[in-house]
Amino acid sequence: MSEHVHEHEHEHIHEHEHEHGHGHAHPHVHSHEHTAAVLNRLARASGHLEAVRRMVADGRDCSEVLIQLAAVRSALASTSKLILKDHMEHCIVDAIEEHDETALKELERAIDSLLK
Repeated sequence: MSEHVHEHEHEHIHEHEHEHGHGHAHPHVHSHEHTAAVLNRLARASGHLEAVRRMVADGRDCSEVLIQLAAVRSALASTSKLILKDHMEHCIVDAIEEHDETALKELERAIDSLLK
């Protein structure tokens, strides 16, 4: 197992652990410029979903609940796009530079899952 640390102009660090030949995942720990925005969006979406749960518990109109659920879904989709953008701009750029086909396959799998 080898470990790599990458520093870039855009103020983030990647710490990769590569396991070769065993078919294991390609874990890496990193912090991107959008991490705070992603966490903020997830907190808001979580709070919004909790409000929808209370709406259902309170017997609110189904149309209102569905509209609010659509808003939560939209917020999560927007957050997913931001994470994907960060991933493409940083992790995938590194993977291409390192000829890391595992990371590219993982991206393909993640996009397939996201689009289901």
